[in-house]
Amino acid sequence: MRVLFILIFFAGVAAGVFYPWAILNFSGRELGTWRVFDTATGFRPVDIPLDAGDAPLGVLLDLTSSTPPAATGSETLLTLTASAAGKTVLAATLSFVDATVTRDSPQPNAQTYRDYAGVIRELASGSYRFTVGHGDAEGIPIRSVDLILRAGVLEHDARVQPIGFVAMAIGFIGFVLTFRRSRGGAGGQGPADPQPPSAPRWGRQGQE
Repeated sequence: MRVLFILIFFAGVAAGVFYPWAILNFSGRELGTWRVFDTATGFRPVDIPLDAGDAPLGVLLDLTSSTPPAATGSETLLTLTASAAGKTVLAATLSFVDATVTRDSPQPNAQTYRDYAGVIRELASGSYRFTVGHGDAEGIPIRSVDLILRAGVLEHDARVQPIGFVAMAIGFIGFVLTFRRSRGGAGGQGPADPQPPSAPRWGRQGQE
């Protein structure tokens, strides 16, 4: 049973932790990286030519900061919109609450964090404008922001990660309970009485 619960636990880790990380970083093929913010020039939109065959298109942002950029769940650190021919095809707010560290930044005392803006499922060949801006979170010293586009990505299934966390809990609890059962002894019996029964007394005083 222990082996079974260990397998359940690691299956949960794969679904709850590694699945979204793999989708975020390795699904599809990378089209390129574009700098959309630095401290010298501020935020600036970028126009990128895309083909219909690039869909579904994954949109990610890498943020470099000297402190972890975790806003609260109700705050927005960055906003992103993508548009083509005057029509918005993607609008997203990013809090970086669940952001992953992608690499150490070449800038001193800084790290780069990645968050997922979303997927553009259908594309028409042409130029797309991506605009990134500040959200309502304050006090995060942003040094730079890069836009990353990945073509032909797999879409993240939001149901997989919660199932993975449940499997992790079941595997861990079940593994711990197997030790408690083994300490109970074979057949569920408790430990034997350490005091042996006293020998019967003989003689007149020991007779009923």
